Amino acid sequence: MTEASVREFKMPDVGEGLTEAEILKWYVQPGDTVTDGQVVCEVETAKAAVELPIPYDGVVRELHFPEGTTVDVGTSIIAVEVAGGAPAAGAPVQEAVEPQAEEPAAHGAGRQAVLVGYGVATSSTRRRPRKGAEARTPEARTPEAAKAVQSELNGHGGTPAAPAVPAAAPAPAAAPAGQARPLAKPPVRKLAKDLGVDLATVLPSGPDGIITREDVHAAASRPKAPEQAEPEARPAPAVPDRAAPPATAVSYDTARETRVPVKGVRKATAAAMVGSAFTAPHVTEFVTVDVTRTMKLVEELKQDKEFTGLRVNPLLLIAKALLVAIKRNPDINASWDEANQEIVVKHYVNLGIAAATPRGLIVPNIKDAHAKTLPQLAESLGELVSTARDGKTSPAAMQGGTVTITNVGVFGVDTGTPILNPGESAILAVGAIKPQPWVHKGKVKPRQVTTLALSFDHRLVDGELGSKVLADVAAILEQPKRLISWA
Repeated sequence: MTEASVREFKMPDVGEGLTEAEILKWYVQPGDTVTDGQVVCEVETAKAAVELPIPYDGVVRELHFPEGTTVDVGTSIIAVEVAGGAPAAGAPVQEAVEPQAEEPAAHGAGRQAVLVGYGVATSSTRRRPRKGAEARTPEARTPEAAKAVQSELNGHGGTPAAPAVPAAAPAPAAAPAGQARPLAKPPVRKLAKDLGVDLATVLPSGPDGIITREDVHAAASRPKAPEQAEPEARPAPAVPDRAAPPATAVSYDTARETRVPVKGVRKATAAAMVGSAFTAPHVTEFVTVDVTRTMKLVEELKQDKEFTGLRVNPLLLIAKALLVAIKRNPDINASWDEANQEIVVKHYVNLGIAAATPRGLIVPNIKDAHAKTLPQLAESLGELVSTARDGKTSPAAMQGGTVTITNVGVFGVDTGTPILNPGESAILAVGAIKPQPWVHKGKVKPRQVTTLALSFDHRLVDGELGSKVLADVAAILEQPKRLISWA
């Protein structure tokens, strides 16, 4: 094997100028066969967790960094021996992996490392048989032959009994180090991960021993035997791989302190908040408002056929109220350009929504929210929240925000003094909406009341402008018909 036949896959820039990423999980090990577009690892940047596909075919030679390592962009993370032609039927895999001088150029010319789903070119190369001393002929990889082998491995001489995979761990689970992992396409691997299915315990039914979606569903429907649960258990890592520990991480009976590395989203959030708090002079104003009519409108919209299947809640009308207030006071939608000593007024609104996720606080934004109708805004809000909860928010979705809403009311909090998202001039905090005694038409009555807090950058937003915006939002929520007269 010559040095020219080894390809080095470097950590790509997975998020608009970020300089580093942490390797969360390797999906391959040395000796595994990989194909163009196959996901080889998951990495976490300061903005998102993404999966990285390999851009060529070959056999993994070396993983340069273990899981949990933070690697600079442009640093090689995995070495792959590029593959040769397809092996003849029944030939050992080792003999089939011979490099060709032209293959690196054929697979790498003009390619850029890209993210999953961002347009990796389809490869015409077939997936090679699994590496190992037990390489089988195509005939031996048929479902019937696989079942026979599986039965034989578990001590059965005749036809295997249903289910096809017995309670005892099958051979792949006890495979020696260096043998390739079970063959499955990335979507199937994701399905298995979501269902909690170990691919090593799944009997493949696809061609060349590839595991299909049906195989994963079949494995998920089978009850797990007690002896299978033990190998799955792993000791808790000494250092959590997420920014913040769970609420129950500290046991007062066993430890007095837990140290959590500051990295990923937590590290980026800390740096951004410190930079924002000590760069932009913050001013926060408050207003308490009767939103009873807004809450009634929310219930009416839920019954409207135009909103069928859409998420309709108070946040939808609060967002619309803020957009109308910005339209009436456009100078609030701006940013401070320190280098050029200019105030940049934006003629579009990318509305950020602060979202608490398992990875920490993120602020994706709705692009051109000012141009959306109320149903379109409801659809965008629903997609933003669902994507954030699933941990699938892309780095691009968190770039370019102009103003932000943070809904602390969902935690039962009355209000707060939010810190500006860096590069923005204002952020609106929405408190809990709850019944309170309120003077309405000269009488004290129970009304739905909330408190709004608007923080703004006092370099470019003076008290008059900030007060007008907050007052307009409150006025709309008190009398939602102003959405028609002011829009």
